[in-house]
Amino acid sequence: MLLHAEKILFNHGWQQQKTLRIENGIIVDVINGYIEGAESVGVVIPGMVNCHSHAFQRAFAGFSEIKRSGDDSFWSWREVMYSFLKKLTIADVGTIARQLYIEMLKSGYTRVAEFHYLHFDKNDGTESNGVESGSVECDGRSAPAMAKVIFESAQQAGIGLTFLPVLYQYSGFGQKPASVNQARFIHGANEFNQLVTQCFEYTKTFSNTNLGIAPHSLRAVDKTSLISAVTHVRSLDENAPIHIHIAEQQQEVDDCISFYGKRPVQWLIDNVELDKHWCLIHATHINEAERKGIIEKEAVVGICPTTEANLGDGIFPTLEFVTEGGSFAIGSDSHISVNPIEELRWLEYAQRLTKQKRALLASSAQPSIGAYIWEKALTGGMNSTHSNVGELAIGKQADLLVLNQERLATFASDEQFILDSLLFASQTNMINDVMVNGEWVVKEGIHTEEKDSMKAFTMLLAEVQHTAH
Repeated sequence: MLLHAEKILFNHGWQQQKTLRIENGIIVDVINGYIEGAESVGVVIPGMVNCHSHAFQRAFAGFSEIKRSGDDSFWSWREVMYSFLKKLTIADVGTIARQLYIEMLKSGYTRVAEFHYLHFDKNDGTESNGVESGSVECDGRSAPAMAKVIFESAQQAGIGLTFLPVLYQYSGFGQKPASVNQARFIHGANEFNQLVTQCFEYTKTFSNTNLGIAPHSLRAVDKTSLISAVTHVRSLDENAPIHIHIAEQQQEVDDCISFYGKRPVQWLIDNVELDKHWCLIHATHINEAERKGIIEKEAVVGICPTTEANLGDGIFPTLEFVTEGGSFAIGSDSHISVNPIEELRWLEYAQRLTKQKRALLASSAQPSIGAYIWEKALTGGMNSTHSNVGELAIGKQADLLVLNQERLATFASDEQFILDSLLFASQTNMINDVMVNGEWVVKEGIHTEEKDSMKAFTMLLAEVQHTAH
């Protein structure tokens, strides 16, 4: 296909009147001017990568905002999450994921890294079976089916998927046995590697997908199993992305020091071969040495500003990190917001609030805050998913957004202000059309599956929230 853009954002800046030739989802040529037969659109920018998603949590966003006795924190929020997920079947998870992925597309995400730890159906039997983790574990029959429903939901929605099955073994440092509430998450190392192999086969069936893994956190896995899991997935794909929750809460840091004698990120740097396809999710509570160590290893930090704010986690030292050459991506995590514009806006605003200064995340080469953080998040998102996205260029996948020119014109008439206006001034969705892998999945703000998806989702939500009371 041929796609003509009046204005288009390339890595080297804005260009006008360019035609993209797209074949098999890939941009194969960029031509000056209009080519006869091309479909014409207005303002085009690259689609965003969502580096961190727990799909099932979309169904209880807003359901945990009730003051309870005592201090409320991530740990009390987690108990609400446990009670909620007890209600979900494999089919329910598929319904939620499809709805979430449609919402992501309409808001500007064109690829998602799914950090998948709800492995088993609610009806899967559990037993204390003495597997390697030494904890309560589901018998495993439904894990491949639960994984497959995520692939199916992404395919139905049309979003690119980096699937990250999660290795989860323990409830805390020191190999503390998992609780009954965590039974649907738990795998022994061998069983987990078998699941990863099965999911690798799924990537051969479902288009625009790839596979990595996610050791849940240092508190939930041991060193031997972590290294085994990394070795196994890298035997399938030597550049497979590896994601891990780390240093999200101060309590986690304190517990890690008590058990390992080191802070979490420092322990990871010292014990694992990090590279640019490792993504350290949150890494909120790090010191200077850890910050510099992440940068030296070229690992990506996955920042989720709206979830981190919602849970009271803290604020990542983004300004210092990027000034020193660090790479970041953004994620929607618990989906309290499904909007890359809001994530990036609060990435900058959090730094302004802590530094009491303005216009911080930019550079002399790219003084526009909006352009700087959009482009940085794209590069980090590309590396964190090991996917052929992140920019509009020959050889890259055609993942792009067409902005609504009429709405945009009320904020920006000059292209140098487009991304700044998009991120900091607009209050309505400026995204008109969305293309993923060379296919239109949203046109004129509409996804073809959205009505059926929304109906199924709202019915499920009403039932699950009612029974969860």
